[in-house]
Amino acid sequence: MVDYEDTGLRSFVAMRIVAVIMAGGLGIRLWPRSTERRPKQFVHALGEGTLIQNTVARLQPLVDLTDVYVVTTSDLRHHIFDQLPMVDPQRIISEPFGRNTGPAIALSAATIEERLGDDVVMVILPSDHVISNIREFQVIVDMACTAAVALDCIMTIGVMPTRPETGYGYIQVGEPIVSDNPVLRDHVKRVSSFAEKPDMATAQRFIDAGDFVWNSGIVVGSVRAITRAVDEFMPDHAPLFRQWQRRGQGADNDAFLESLYRQMRSVSFDVAVLERDPSIGVVEGAFGWSDLGTWDELYRMSLKDGKNNVIEGNVTSVRTTNCLISAGSGRLVGAVDVDNLIIVETEQSVLVCKRGQAENVRDLVEHLRRRQISKHF
Repeated sequence: MVDYEDTGLRSFVAMRIVAVIMAGGLGIRLWPRSTERRPKQFVHALGEGTLIQNTVARLQPLVDLTDVYVVTTSDLRHHIFDQLPMVDPQRIISEPFGRNTGPAIALSAATIEERLGDDVVMVILPSDHVISNIREFQVIVDMACTAAVALDCIMTIGVMPTRPETGYGYIQVGEPIVSDNPVLRDHVKRVSSFAEKPDMATAQRFIDAGDFVWNSGIVVGSVRAITRAVDEFMPDHAPLFRQWQRRGQGADNDAFLESLYRQMRSVSFDVAVLERDPSIGVVEGAFGWSDLGTWDELYRMSLKDGKNNVIEGNVTSVRTTNCLISAGSGRLVGAVDVDNLIIVETEQSVLVCKRGQAENVRDLVEHLRRRQISKHF
């Protein structure tokens, strides 16, 4: 854990920080609470607010509210208006449709470059994660911003793992990055490699090796550094965004951007840039973190009753153990003599699956899509 009072980061380098919250994901593994019309970032999961409201809240006071941007799709834009009224509509960056995080980040960098210049530091983070120990989180983000400016590179944030986890990506931490600043010298390292979601044996090997951290999905860098990386590592995308910048803000801007997006392939920023750029750095944090991607993860993080159940809503259970049962519509859900189940009820749908298999909910959603049962997702 880093002691904020000892870092001296604020006096090390002057920088303007803007947050870019990525809110275009669909969160299909948390179906049926999360749907395409209302994805998980816009629902209550843990804590008082929705996931995106909590994301904005924990950025204060590190990022001024006037410097919070949200990138989302046109179909989801209305949720931002409803849930984040403090965010100026001019700072909601709308994609015509999703093309994964690569184009979303490139569009955000192009937008902010046009408005604020290329010296601004972007903190790009998902909208649907759960973080505890907010102070530690803020210290690590601040350190990553300082490192990004001082070293003129893109930084990632890794989270010290507490268990072998097959649902997360991993970062292999390399050698320390040489710096005259003692804080950066002690805490900033080069990325050796990235690894996508491993099987359990590989995840355990990562933990045993001791040089792997969870990939939080948070990316930090100046607009200049991110734009430079897009130009180099996304050469089929970069010219399209330059076209969009040259076109300027006109009445047909949305239609023009849509025409450009139809020419783009879908690719994550991790695959397109981070895994290919040898200059990427990482700051390791010890704040509690979860991407809350599945019902199994929500069960793990929730308080249990005396029978190890997580019960939400109008539920009556008899001789029921080790279950997550959520009743969201107000109707009564009854459970008798069951163990290790996930039961989630909404106004439209009911999910039943074994605990430990919640990752496979995405298969069910894909099945519904193929059958075009659209009202349920």
